Amino acid sequence: MLALAGVVERPWLLPAPSLRTWLALLATAALSTALAYVLFFQILVRSGASNVMLVTLLIPVTAILLGHFLLGEPLTAREVIGAFVIGCGLLIVDGRALRLVRQAWQAFS
Repeated sequence: MLALAGVVERPWLLPAPSLRTWLALLATAALSTALAYVLFFQILVRSGASNVMLVTLLIPVTAILLGHFLLGEPLTAREVIGAFVIGCGLLIVDGRALRLVRQAWQAFS
């Protein structure tokens, strides 16, 4: 794809980004990556691998919400339903909600 993009887009004809642009891009990428790794490993140490997996599944929901609140992107019903499905899946995988339901059912019975 890089070769095809180079032929079609001809990036050598575009003006070169300034040093300030390159530094801003580098700082944003490094800060975001560093923060993500720190958070990832802190959750891993404190809560275990299962909870790290649960957090990773929230990335699409977080991206949609950030796009909506920070960039003003419209929030569609499909996205809300998708977030709901992800949330339900996380509740099932986590197991605490099912344990509460079982305990309530046993107390009721």
